[in-house]
Amino acid sequence: MRNIMRKEIRLSSSPLAFLFIAFGLLFFLPGYPILCGVFFTTLGLFQSFQAAREANDTVFSALLPIAKRDVVKGRFLFVCFIELCALVLMLVAVIVRMTVLAEAAPYTANALMNANPFALGAALFIFGLFNRIFVSGFYKTAYKIGRPFVAYIIAAFLAILVFEALHHIPGLGALNAFGTDHLGLQLAALAAGIAVYALLTAWAYRAACRRFEKIDL
Repeated sequence: MRNIMRKEIRLSSSPLAFLFIAFGLLFFLPGYPILCGVFFTTLGLFQSFQAAREANDTVFSALLPIAKRDVVKGRFLFVCFIELCALVLMLVAVIVRMTVLAEAAPYTANALMNANPFALGAALFIFGLFNRIFVSGFYKTAYKIGRPFVAYIIAAFLAILVFEALHHIPGLGALNAFGTDHLGLQLAALAAGIAVYALLTAWAYRAACRRFEKIDL
């Protein structure tokens, strides 16, 4: 599996997948819908799928002396690796904003979602959507990428809209608390995001394996 992962990083991936990890730093921007950084990270992954498709990478991988399931596993490991790298940058931004910059006026007066553990949980939810809708959807044909990516775009921006609106609902303002206020609630939201990400990714992986086994390349 290590060799498959190495192949994904060195041969199949687009440089944009690594470059777009930096969009995790959008969590530092006040007055900006920070969850868009999650979408831009997945856009880099989409470019990797596109580059691999044009290079006929799926057929090449299937011809290797490995099971089809391992081909899918390698791609999922790469996707999760990029997502978690971006999440680390988001986590750094959250820690800095909740400590060093806790009293900074641009952040305390921010009307949009604050960078806090709840935002990290929301980011993981959107990454999970990408894995379930796009990555799993790609393996219906192992070639077509437009339709599943459009479906993911719609779902992702609807999710961003909902997450941005939640703290404006009476009684849910604590989700957008700044600094260490209501930290227990936000950590619970983060734990929920981790669980949802794991469930969606595992569901996507099983569905992708099942679909890829049926394809006659």
